[in-house]
Amino acid sequence: MHGRRLLAGLLAAPLGVLGMLTTPLGRKLGLAWLQHPGRRLYQRMMRTAAERKAARDAAARERLAAEKEALDAEAAGETPQIGDTADRPSHLVPATNTTPVEVVSMSGFKFEEAAAEMENAARTYEPDGCMEILSTIENLPEALTSIANTFRILAERSDSEFPLEKDIAAAFDEIYGALMRAVESSADLAPVFRRVHAQDIARHEDPRNGTAAEKGWNV
Repeated sequence: MHGRRLLAGLLAAPLGVLGMLTTPLGRKLGLAWLQHPGRRLYQRMMRTAAERKAARDAAARERLAAEKEALDAEAAGETPQIGDTADRPSHLVPATNTTPVEVVSMSGFKFEEAAAEMENAARTYEPDGCMEILSTIENLPEALTSIANTFRILAERSDSEFPLEKDIAAAFDEIYGALMRAVESSADLAPVFRRVHAQDIARHEDPRNGTAAEKGWNV
């Protein structure tokens, strides 16, 4: 379940970033499939994961119930065995065949929760002004680098600590490389912003006769 949750978060996070652009367009055009693609993909994958987990849990409960009935019947003497009447050396007594039950731990790395918080923050973001948006764009490479480093760390730990095959570490490393390419692309956004909004930015960074006077051109 944790593996499916992590995979859903990994796949939905890039779509969540893309949804920041497509959602307003989808609302304007009335196209639901353009709205919140990351959230919808994550929810769909988690529904499938929950259904499969419920099926596994039900099968495990049925097996455990059957084994318990068999053990109860044996203990009641319905099916006497040699072991019921004669002592055996412990090394000759067969171990009980128990079915492993999936244990879900609520403490751990929940990438999808952090990604969902980022998506929600972008959806509810109300900047004080366009200069604040410029500051956000200029800090974007650093923010994306932190996200990329998440997968670099997972790749390293999958390779050296976790009981996983090498293919998993390689997949994490590929995601890290893709995100670092996104970091490079994001670094080009701030210069473009400053170029196309040069006159607007100048009014803030170098106001004529001070900020108060420049506000006279309040258009």
